Amino acid sequence: MGTLIVTEFLTLDGVAQAPGESDEDREGGFSHGGWQMPLLDDKSGAVMFQQASSMDALLLGRKTYDIFAGYWPNASAEIPFTGLLNGVPKYVASRTLAEPLSWANSTLVSGDLAGRVTEMKARHDEVHVIGSLDLAQSLLRHGLVDRLHLWVYPVLLGTGKRLFGDGTVPTALRLTESVTHAHGTLQLTYEPAGAPAYGDAAA
Repeated sequence: MGTLIVTEFLTLDGVAQAPGESDEDREGGFSHGGWQMPLLDDKSGAVMFQQASSMDALLLGRKTYDIFAGYWPNASAEIPFTGLLNGVPKYVASRTLAEPLSWANSTLVSGDLAGRVTEMKARHDEVHVIGSLDLAQSLLRHGLVDRLHLWVYPVLLGTGKRLFGDGTVPTALRLTESVTHAHGTLQLTYEPAGAPAYGDAAA
């Protein structure tokens, strides 16, 4: 069985919406698009690519797919991610899209999400999810996430979509890697470790 890895870029208060461009996602009146860009550095960018380069499948939610499909097919070949993302098989979880999908090597995933993703993990060594916040929550609820790559940036936005919002399933996490990069960016890797343990401070 393959591994499913979720990668997210987060502010310190948990916002993951529109890290890359000002008009990437204005939903909810979000006005902070592009918040990640001033905090990137060459070393962390190289690590991000190294983490992603082992994927042999990419699973996206509909909104993230639309953003990626509007950019990467025409992106410069000098960007390391261009060849990787255009070449890898892509799966899109959506109730509204219909095939054929515009981005080459893209397949629609509909119906039983848990069953389809389990089949996907059986066919591929590493299935990666980038962004796709609603999808990531669904995968966590179904116990399908094997690893979380979280990049946490020292900025507070106060508003915006969060990875861990209402409806998050209580889950214990095991930290397997922690690296501090330039600008105070934290590179954190977690693996789900079952249900949380509880105690009593008075005991």
